[in-house]
Amino acid sequence: MNAPVLPVNIGFQGDASLGVVLDALLPHGARRLVISYDGRQTGGGYHVTEVKAGSFVTLDCGGNPDAWRETILQVEDLPASADKPDPMEVGKFLSILEKVAARVNLEPDSRLTFEIGPPGRPMQVFDVEAIRVEAASVVIELGPRPAICKPRHRAEQDAKAGSACCTPRSGCC
Repeated sequence: MNAPVLPVNIGFQGDASLGVVLDALLPHGARRLVISYDGRQTGGGYHVTEVKAGSFVTLDCGGNPDAWRETILQVEDLPASADKPDPMEVGKFLSILEKVAARVNLEPDSRLTFEIGPPGRPMQVFDVEAIRVEAASVVIELGPRPAICKPRHRAEQDAKAGSACCTPRSGCC
């Protein structure tokens, strides 16, 4: 049997669900979990401060309704300390989410969002871009979540697919 060549990269392009990310982490319980965001990596003492399960109902700027479920992981990026020189293991991270799921309905197909930042700084909102499995660690790579005009974004996606159903002249934006 051949062992996989490390590092292994799993890409999400900012559209990761809670269940898909947990499934990707599950086989790596003994590795350290590092979170990479905004050009930095979390210190050994980072802390999952809150897990939120949200349901959103919205109306975009084109008058289009939308609805989705989201799981938001709030993380305080603390530096390594004598008590916590290394990041937590993937298994501990999964255990935290299991404890939350016992009391809060976490939907596996919900969009996964991270709110993260160092102490004394405003939190930033990120999407999961990729998971990189290395020899001793798993790195969750976060990317910024930009503000977008959903009708324009849909029109751009449709144009890429070859059918432009919404243009600025059609009044969607």
